[in-house]
Amino acid sequence: MDGGGSGQAPYAARTPEEVFRDYRSRRAGMIKALTTDVDKFFKLCDPEKENLCLYGYPNESWEVTLPAEEVPPEIPEPALGINFARDGMNEKDWLALVAVHSDSWLLSVAFYFGARFGFDKEARRRLFSMINNMPTIFEVVTGSVKKQTKEKTPNSSSKSNKPSSKVQSRAESLSKAKVPKDEEESGDDDGDEEAEEHDNTLCGTCGTNDGKDQFWICCDNCEKWYHGKCVKITPARAEHIKQYKCPDCTNKRARA
Repeated sequence: MDGGGSGQAPYAARTPEEVFRDYRSRRAGMIKALTTDVDKFFKLCDPEKENLCLYGYPNESWEVTLPAEEVPPEIPEPALGINFARDGMNEKDWLALVAVHSDSWLLSVAFYFGARFGFDKEARRRLFSMINNMPTIFEVVTGSVKKQTKEKTPNSSSKSNKPSSKVQSRAESLSKAKVPKDEEESGDDDGDEEAEEHDNTLCGTCGTNDGKDQFWICCDNCEKWYHGKCVKITPARAEHIKQYKCPDCTNKRARA
């Protein structure tokens, strides 16, 4: 599959799983642009420049650039002119708008490949099912995912090593605030609910709950959970952090 935009090297894909991997990687790059790299993204979207597009690539990178010159393009093109509305809107609303268009583009690219590779009804269903199991870029950028799981914390059972003791105690206190201890031990229904909460906890950076046995850390400001590797925090380093602030909250404070 082709990268688009800056001519990323093409590679062949024939199955829904391969197309989904392409979708997921492009999505990760675009989420990075709109969250952890948002200051850089904001500066690149200069309203004085020509029509600019946000591209996500299969290597999980992103780029703000002009649309492809060939007509018709090799793959569907992202929304044109995302830079023009930058200074005429509230920043959060502008980022949400870019996120919506990014979700639309990712779906169009995925199903373009589905048509190109001759997916039948079952293959298209599998592809959409895999995509639909992930939160949209819009949900990640606007915090809709956080609202759905605000008081839901990663499972702290013995099979998981997340998070560190400092963050673990905080997770336990949140859990107890949500479910009284005597009710928590009363039956299987509560256990099922706890497992569901664990499954629904998503990393604020990558938007997935992959790596359930990995180290996680919670932002003390917005209460989002993050994979340690996504925010470059190790368990050892977390032990020395009195109050952790995620990249989003740190950047918001700096811009303020």
